[in-house]
Amino acid sequence: MSLGRIGVIGGGAWGTALAQVAAADGADVLLWALESEVVGAINAAHENPAYLPGIPLSPSIRAVTDLAALADRDALLVVTPAQHLRSVLAGAPVGEKPLLLCAKGIEAKSRKLMSEAAAEACPDAPIAVLSGPTFAHEVARGLPTAITLACEDEALGSRLAARLARPTFRPYHSSDVIGAEIGGAVKNVLAIACGVVEGAGLGQNARAALISRGFAEMTRFGLARGARAETLAGLSGLGDLVLTCSSTSSRNFSLGKGLGEGHAAADLLADRRTVAEGAFTAPVLAEAAREAGVEMPITDAVCALLEGAAVEGVVGALLARPIKSER
Repeated sequence: MSLGRIGVIGGGAWGTALAQVAAADGADVLLWALESEVVGAINAAHENPAYLPGIPLSPSIRAVTDLAALADRDALLVVTPAQHLRSVLAGAPVGEKPLLLCAKGIEAKSRKLMSEAAAEACPDAPIAVLSGPTFAHEVARGLPTAITLACEDEALGSRLAARLARPTFRPYHSSDVIGAEIGGAVKNVLAIACGVVEGAGLGQNARAALISRGFAEMTRFGLARGARAETLAGLSGLGDLVLTCSSTSSRNFSLGKGLGEGHAAADLLADRRTVAEGAFTAPVLAEAAREAGVEMPITDAVCALLEGAAVEGVVGALLARPIKSER
């Protein structure tokens, strides 16, 4: 099966960056975006000023607002927000095309991972997941990046990795789809917590402790859901966690920073063009963890902060937890 003609569903920063990767050798890439102004700018000026300002895009990237135009593509990169993935796929000409899912999150209404939601929406399509430490603006500029490409069909995973690999974009393939997805979903929630630490001025010691204990939460939940420990310790787990818990380039970290500074979650979320998926994932993750009998106190704390609890009280409650062994 040829994978030469790539389609990208989603014209935000990450979708545009991945289109840039796929078109780096001059290959024809077709990108679907919801906003007509994004499509117009990409086609006329080879730029996406709404989401990746100042970054020239390959002229071989074409943009459309009609999902049906993707019917001739060999494979589709799905880069819509997690909560809209199922509805967008329902209107896309998928059939038996491989789907490479690039959204990170858990579907709120069903508590399903993206691969599970996509499998229900497109039962005939082979599914893979792309996840790892990737700020879109760095990828689009061609800065060095390594990422996990997970697919249960290892032959398909290898072909997808070969299609996207570039000198500065290195995919590592894995068969652990669940592990790659859980790492990407949980790190969004933990990034909010680290942003709170920054915004509230709690110091670097607190951030390091939070990343470490957050990784323990990620691992407990992932293993309970069937993920492999080495996946969670790799690029799509620990790697992504370290990146997004350390920079205001992370939408989730920026949201947490605003919470730590005393702003209301509703105000911060309303004032965003891009989506901080962790805000949607946190309550879903907390409920899924309770159902699985997995303790995730940092996730519970993020839920409380998003619901309006005071930072001082939430941090105090975390620090007042009973002393226990480190595991």
